[in-house]
Amino acid sequence: MISFVWKRIAAMVAVLLVLAAVVFVLQQLTPTDPVHAMLGANASKATIAAERHKLGYDQPLVSQYIDYVRGLLHGDMKMSLRTRRPVATDLGRYLPATLELALFALVAAVLLGGLLGIATAGRYRGAGVLRVVLLGAASAPSFVLALLGILLFYRKLGWLPATGRSSVADVPSGPTRLLTVDALLHGRFDVFTDALKHLVLPGLCVAIGPAMSIGRVLRSSLVDTMRTDYVRTARSKGLRESIVLLRHALRNSLGPALSMTGLQVGLMFAGVVVIEQIFAWPGIGLYTVQSIPRTDFPAIAGVTLVLGAGYVLVNTIIDVLQVTADPRIAL
Repeated sequence: MISFVWKRIAAMVAVLLVLAAVVFVLQQLTPTDPVHAMLGANASKATIAAERHKLGYDQPLVSQYIDYVRGLLHGDMKMSLRTRRPVATDLGRYLPATLELALFALVAAVLLGGLLGIATAGRYRGAGVLRVVLLGAASAPSFVLALLGILLFYRKLGWLPATGRSSVADVPSGPTRLLTVDALLHGRFDVFTDALKHLVLPGLCVAIGPAMSIGRVLRSSLVDTMRTDYVRTARSKGLRESIVLLRHALRNSLGPALSMTGLQVGLMFAGVVVIEQIFAWPGIGLYTVQSIPRTDFPAIAGVTLVLGAGYVLVNTIIDVLQVTADPRIAL
């Protein structure tokens, strides 16, 4: 088990180095001169040349890549051409909101997918209705779900807020910068409930598509497992079908569902960029959308690296969870 974990960590590091190389090459190919953009249109050629030498942009590409990776290890992602601040500082400001939204969406997707898979595999009452509702919602693009959710739950019913992260003025600012967690740590249950209300609409819009995929894979795996010999033996002992399903079949059916969850994380990150724009969510998705028209490639590269690192990290954790659920995978 330990050797398996170390292999996955080594693979994660290798993937991140390749991702950094791809981002570095794309940054070299962009037509925008970062030094000229940083100094302004009126900067002289001598000033640009001096700044280029200071930043190391006149060095060979191999040396620049090594310096770039060394800077990433120290948290240096260059300067944003739009905000004139270090990209790492901007990400530290916007990332917690995206992380909170992504975690909420991931938990919602796993819960909805697990409920769908177990209910349909066990043929429980109401499983068909749940499947039709989730299938209909998953077939619509996330931005359409967002607009329909705003029209129904905000404008028509008034149950949920439509924009922002909180309606409370004096929200806690630390220590985690995850609003729901900080609210609980400070005993601010009014902020906690308000933050949850703001999370529901954007979180569900991101989660419904992945939940449908996870649920379908889990159902298929459960149906196959329920036909095995050890399940028939459990039934012959007189155990109830629900106990057979949850205690004997579920753990051995989790592998494919966990793999699908890892694959869906990338789609969820892509969906977050769109959803944050619609709901005015102050995360890195909104930060990216504002950076693209200004050709702020250092900011775009920083967001790409952070999302890529998050995707690789989540999939590494899922690989470990798969081995925990089924130790045969490590062999």
